[in-house]
Amino acid sequence: MTDFDLSGRVAVVTGGSRGIGAAIVEQFARHGARVGFCHVGDHAAAEALVQRLTKGGADVAQCEADIADPAAVEALGAWAGDRFGPVDILVNGAGIGGDILFSDMTLADFDRMIGVHLRGTFLVTKQFYGPMAARGWGRVINISSQLAYKGAPGQSHYCAAKAGIVGFTRALAYEGALRGVTVNSIAPGPVDTQLLMSMSQEWRDMKMGQLPLGRFGRVEEIAPTALLLASEAGSFYIGQTLSPNGGDVLL
Repeated sequence: MTDFDLSGRVAVVTGGSRGIGAAIVEQFARHGARVGFCHVGDHAAAEALVQRLTKGGADVAQCEADIADPAAVEALGAWAGDRFGPVDILVNGAGIGGDILFSDMTLADFDRMIGVHLRGTFLVTKQFYGPMAARGWGRVINISSQLAYKGAPGQSHYCAAKAGIVGFTRALAYEGALRGVTVNSIAPGPVDTQLLMSMSQEWRDMKMGQLPLGRFGRVEEIAPTALLLASEAGSFYIGQTLSPNGGDVLL
């Protein structure tokens, strides 16, 4: 057994059918975890991922859940428990994108962004954190963004949500550490995913010009950070936000 071995662990990843979430699902499965993930209306990609990983011997399953909906999150918890048993590792990875200038932003735009990213992180964590704490071991990994620190035009709702996730992570980490549950987050830079492609070409060109590395990230460059935080190798990380971002934010 290595420090990065997840054998015997059960993980749940929200937003796991594509992009960073799918890369994390694959990384966890390759290191021995049994993994359940959810998505919204992405059945084809979700089932293709399940089939590909199960052919390699992994125990992976998928379901649909809008994590901004409390009833859907409760159903996600019941599904995970029935399918896998107690959950040890949670990755809050579900998210939406899009750039809208503040002057054009509606309350519905703002509420949906906050609902998926920040409210969703709260609801899903609430679903799984208690049993982890009761058992004395768990990992909560929240996906934030380097934009929580840097900001960006057309992203006031997204930046607010992602900054909220950083604050939520730091606060819950104090409580979790006393109960054997580490709580950390990952703040990636711009990564070549469908979410990034939902941004305007003008926005992507602007962001590309800011990157010292001169390119967008790849999902496989983000997933190892989640593996670190999920494993025994990451047991001394408490309330941290790790930021693989290509130099977009230099702290």
